[in-house]
Amino acid sequence: MAAVCGISTACMNEGWGEPEFSTPPYGNNSITESNVISIAELINKYPNVFANPDQNAEITEGIQIKGRVTGNDLGGNLYKQFALQDATGAIIVSVNQNGMNGYLAEGQEILIDLKGLHIGGYRKQPQIGAPYNGNSIGRMSKDVWMQHFKILGNIGDINPDAISPADFTEVKGDMDANCGKLVTLKNVTFKDADGKATFAPKDGSVTLTANCANRALNEFGSTVVIRTSTYADFAAMTLPYDETGKKPRACNITGIATRYNATWQILIRKPGDIQIIE
Repeated sequence: MAAVCGISTACMNEGWGEPEFSTPPYGNNSITESNVISIAELINKYPNVFANPDQNAEITEGIQIKGRVTGNDLGGNLYKQFALQDATGAIIVSVNQNGMNGYLAEGQEILIDLKGLHIGGYRKQPQIGAPYNGNSIGRMSKDVWMQHFKILGNIGDINPDAISPADFTEVKGDMDANCGKLVTLKNVTFKDADGKATFAPKDGSVTLTANCANRALNEFGSTVVIRTSTYADFAAMTLPYDETGKKPRACNITGIATRYNATWQILIRKPGDIQIIE
């Protein structure tokens, strides 16, 4: 019996190594790269879809897009969706699945086979997904998604576009080209910062829409808000405030610049996107 146990233990010890995958265990590895167009070209193919607040259209062409993931659901502020960006533009991909950050890390390059999927504009924000509530666009199923993308395995950074209040007029004037992109708002302060206010409280101190709070910035007016889910990891963090000077503290805010009609909604991805200016 001792000998048998020894052999069994030896066999078990040999089996504890990390699994090795010759191909990614997620997605459709049989997809081959062909008819790849840019994200900007894709959006430009469907001008009527984005002319109205909520429309969608099925993609019937055999076309593909390729880009890098710039934001996922790791921090809890992007729910069942992620942001994809290439050199020409960005788009939101909406999937009825939690925990996509486990295989779609920030910087991960992927290829999406678009034929059979739907493209739409939820409040004019370009999005890939499935029909929802009639003409609107919503989340595609996990099973459908797994058949339509391929992980390319090349992880690299995408530098956010730095936006200051001085150059915001130009960016705002071209919302169609900039929405969905990773941006950094430079040297900004929160209008509601008082040493107690948090990003997304549940105590009724701020109006919530779809379990999210909109926080205004002193430098950008009402057309730019920092939108935070009450489920985000940083929802209970205090808005940056200078206790000594008794005033809001300047910071750089990085996030996905999503669009809600004519309003920019900046979605912070994780606590590290909030950088206090010393």
